[in-house]
Amino acid sequence: MTSEALPSPAQLAERRKPRIEGESAEYAQARQGLLADEIALRRQIEAVAARRRALPPGPVIAKDYSFNAPTGERVGLADIFRGHDTLLAYFWMYGPDRARPCPMCTNLLGPLDANAADLEQRVAVAIIGRSSVERQKAFAVERGWRNLKFYQTCGDEFPVDFGGFDPQTDYEYPVLMVLKREDGGAVRVFWMGEISGEMADPGQDPRGAPDPSPLWTMLDLTPEGRGTDWYPKLEY
Repeated sequence: MTSEALPSPAQLAERRKPRIEGESAEYAQARQGLLADEIALRRQIEAVAARRRALPPGPVIAKDYSFNAPTGERVGLADIFRGHDTLLAYFWMYGPDRARPCPMCTNLLGPLDANAADLEQRVAVAIIGRSSVERQKAFAVERGWRNLKFYQTCGDEFPVDFGGFDPQTDYEYPVLMVLKREDGGAVRVFWMGEISGEMADPGQDPRGAPDPSPLWTMLDLTPEGRGTDWYPKLEY
């Protein structure tokens, strides 16, 4: 079915059947209007995903980066794919000079660990940090993570090139990336999160789109929303 043949979001929202009795006419009207917006958003998400899948081939990663693997071996970038053609990789803020990992990165990795076994049926998943694999895995044990595979960058060339580390300020930045491996072994960038703080709307905390964190997605459903100055912590 083509998009032109689809009913409008407003037409679909008219099919709403409230499950709870007693809503006011004002609530019913507002909820139906919001439902139309939610349907339109769903279509927009699908349209953006389709455009992402249709991206032309990205740049070839020509440098021979190396990593310390969970097995203790030193491996190349293509080896991290572990037999898959697609790699979902996340560089997190847990360098050797940090006493503890970034709480925001930690919050993202928890749900990712819970889904890693399912994701690995289709793509490889790798968590990359500047700290040793042993240090990263020790924190994973502390958090109860069981499924994520951690890699350490050999040197800082990889995080510097991909925007995860600024040696001038000694500051780290999270990087979410999807890489593709071709039949000949070449690795290309398929997609990277590139929404920066300079692209945030006025008064908005910088965030990517789509937002990969279930924390914020769930809070967006609540009357209080995300708030303006609250962030997750490692301990409460």
